[in-house]
Amino acid sequence: MKKEIQKVVVIVGAGFYGSVMAERFANELGWKVVLLDKRPHIGGNCWSCPDPDTGIEVHTYGPHIFHTSNERAWNYLNQFTTFNDYRHTVWANRRGKVYPLPFGLAAINLLTGQHLSPEEARLWLQGEVAKEKIDVAANLEEKALSLIGRTLYEAFVKEYTEKHWGMKATELPPYIITRLPVRFTYDMGYYNDKWQGIPVGGYGAMFKRILRHPNIDIRLSTDYFVEKGALPPHDLLLYTGPIDQFFDYKHGRLGWRSVRFEKALPAMTDFQGTSVMNECDGDIAYTRTHEFKHFTPELEFAKTVIFREYSFDPKPGDDVYYPIRTKADMAIREKYTAEAESVPDVVFGGRLGAYAYLDMENTVSTALELFDSLKVKLVSDSSVV
Repeated sequence: MKKEIQKVVVIVGAGFYGSVMAERFANELGWKVVLLDKRPHIGGNCWSCPDPDTGIEVHTYGPHIFHTSNERAWNYLNQFTTFNDYRHTVWANRRGKVYPLPFGLAAINLLTGQHLSPEEARLWLQGEVAKEKIDVAANLEEKALSLIGRTLYEAFVKEYTEKHWGMKATELPPYIITRLPVRFTYDMGYYNDKWQGIPVGGYGAMFKRILRHPNIDIRLSTDYFVEKGALPPHDLLLYTGPIDQFFDYKHGRLGWRSVRFEKALPAMTDFQGTSVMNECDGDIAYTRTHEFKHFTPELEFAKTVIFREYSFDPKPGDDVYYPIRTKADMAIREKYTAEAESVPDVVFGGRLGAYAYLDMENTVSTALELFDSLKVKLVSDSSVV
């Protein structure tokens, strides 16, 4: 009997998208997986590990709170970890006063100095929106004004957003602001999803379990663009890096925003009493302060560690985080999407490969869905995708 030759997939990027696909190809199809990442660790931007000074699990690239109402994504990850009961809240410093976010009764009443009921707050917000007379929003500012009116927008959104993106709100696309929920209750929870939490033991430990398979060959500190000529023969390439870089920027560079973090060790047990504090004033250079001990309230620490987050425009070679997606960006993206059709043995995915804002739940669920479609084709057709 002829022995079947094991197929090989090369996956560029060991974040959520690449790691889920690696696990599925290894476990479901029995393929050999060569998983590359230019960083010295798996997990991409979601990597977390114990801080050497305090023992507190820190999220190296900023806070990541898993939240979803997608049962399949939740059940999938629960094969590799359990989650604690953390429920995310966000507070905001505005001109020396602290307010709870998202926009709800507490924020409205504290900001306006009133005691509005839910219905009164609803009518107040409707009045704020009506003043702006915006039917179709052309940019982020107009979208925000059409959703929450000028009072909330100027207090909590305008300066913070312009600081984060490095652009005027009138220059940014409207889709960005739709991520902020509005409520007419005193519910302080930031997310509405059914399942929320932080992996017990951290994201790093979870990723190690996801990728614990003999068919998965993990190659860290490995730049695909440096090593691609030396890679083993493979049947499929799954690329989760920036799509414009893959095509050597032939249609131009897409717009991205990056962030950096400055660590501090305050000489106290608790610095700010919460996990995330937004800085809404434009004259404060950083956008947020993260205090990681609050992500694991089930654990006790005598010390604390904080990260202050700063936004910046990336230079060539810098890591990129957020796709800006202006009209000009999306026109360039269309060219790269069309270009991708010319390389049928390459699959593009993840936030960077798709040039789309995907949170962790979206990344996991879209990876699982893509694998389903690939599996059907790969099992029924021995040809390359």
